[in-house]
Amino acid sequence: MIGEHRYRLGARWTGDRGTGTSGYRDYDRAVTLSVDGKPDLLASADKPFRGDPSRWNPEDLLLAALSECHLLSYLHACVQAGVVVVGYEDDASGVMVEDGKGGGSFAEVVLRPRVVVADAGMTDAATAAHHQAHEWCFIARSVNFPVTVEPVVSVATAPAS
Repeated sequence: MIGEHRYRLGARWTGDRGTGTSGYRDYDRAVTLSVDGKPDLLASADKPFRGDPSRWNPEDLLLAALSECHLLSYLHACVQAGVVVVGYEDDASGVMVEDGKGGGSFAEVVLRPRVVVADAGMTDAATAAHHQAHEWCFIARSVNFPVTVEPVVSVATAPAS
């Protein structure tokens, strides 16, 4: 199905300590992100940028979007290829480089999915499905830096009898 999809999100700054942005150190970077019908997400800047490390930051969210998009695209590719996935975990990482002028950008993201399939005969197709998933991932197709996928596929062990 071809179509256009629109998304809305509310972002509300909650870090005013009473003097607004009167100085760089005078306010919190606390933000509440909200989407109708979903729990609010407490966000902030990353710790090096005076943020609260207990909250999600934009860099975390970008990495999460890439990882989850690949995961969901991969599950769909496996269904189409007849691969039964019984487990999936990713250990994703990204590198952001500051430009020395107050900005920066991501240089790369590496996804390291560890997939467990139901049968040994599915491992080749399970590995190949990562390529299709990467082609389908809306988020990976939208960024201007490399997103590399380094998958490991294993076979589920039968329960001991």
